[in-house]
Amino acid sequence: MPTPARVRADACPGVFAPHDAADGPLARVRLPGGTISAVQLRALADAAEACGDGDLHLTSRGNVQLRGVTRPGLAARLTDAGLLPSPSHERVRNVLASPLSGVRGGLADVRGLAASLDRVLCATPELASLPGRFLFAFDDGRGDVAAEGADVCWLAVSPSEGTLLLAGGDTGRRVARADAVSALVEVALEFGRVRGAAWRVAELDDPAWRGTPVPRTGVEVPAGLISRDGGFAAGVVPRFGRLSAAQARALAEFGTALVTPWKSVVLPDVPADVFARLGFGGEALGTTACIGRPGCAKARADVRADAVFRPGLRAHFSGCERRCGKPSQSHVDVVAEAGGYRIDGRWVPLDEMEGNL
Repeated sequence: MPTPARVRADACPGVFAPHDAADGPLARVRLPGGTISAVQLRALADAAEACGDGDLHLTSRGNVQLRGVTRPGLAARLTDAGLLPSPSHERVRNVLASPLSGVRGGLADVRGLAASLDRVLCATPELASLPGRFLFAFDDGRGDVAAEGADVCWLAVSPSEGTLLLAGGDTGRRVARADAVSALVEVALEFGRVRGAAWRVAELDDPAWRGTPVPRTGVEVPAGLISRDGGFAAGVVPRFGRLSAAQARALAEFGTALVTPWKSVVLPDVPADVFARLGFGGEALGTTACIGRPGCAKARADVRADAVFRPGLRAHFSGCERRCGKPSQSHVDVVAEAGGYRIDGRWVPLDEMEGNL
């Protein structure tokens, strides 16, 4: 059943239209495919210190947010770094790609497809009016980003061919890898013509925009060293997806980085002692949280201070019912209320929370 179309204006934040959060303006920087060069990562770290709160906040769409942007100059810095190729399209450059493609596993190498789509996207004036929530994806066949609910996704079924997904459903339409970018652009243009007040493909009533649901795989990038031909890659999982400027600069020492939809970073080529030198642990952090208080005026609690970490626990702590930043994978739903939290719908006092997770 389609989700009702939105009636309010699309307020998805960007750099030129930041969100007015309790801790100051929040600017979201799109990274198509999650790819960011070492030079760009250093530029973001510099911008976070010069214009914001000094940290890079990773998002569940493989992008980066800067919070507390109260000092001028951010747009100029990002433009100089090549992170704002088209001001008119900045909020619609939402593209996922399998982070380990070409590193390990997968049926097809989707590296480069996100960048190709981004170039076409920015060169197509009609696509500037897409809603800021519209999401593209290229999945190399392992089913990782296909599970993230993209509006349109090319999912590899062989090294040279894939199937087209709409809102997570398989349309049965086979598309050659060489035609993947044009196929996704075609869908986006048609959505723009018929969407009315809808922000997402799932909100359309027309059954032609449906497909057979694809099972969720739950595949994620592992934390720690990742074996690859001739060396190692690494998965870095910062707590709450928050990197200090100093940590970001340390990651940049290893070249291009890939920000994942799971608020982690893949370093495609690292020496085996990377974690010892960077000070990052090798265990995935199953607990996530929204920004909470004091960063969000809607939050009822400092959820990051209250969050519980335990091996095997996957939980998301939310300051209110919006559940910002919640993972797409199965998790324990923990929502702040007066005096405690509602855990999967059951209210628990704060002092009893840990024993009920």
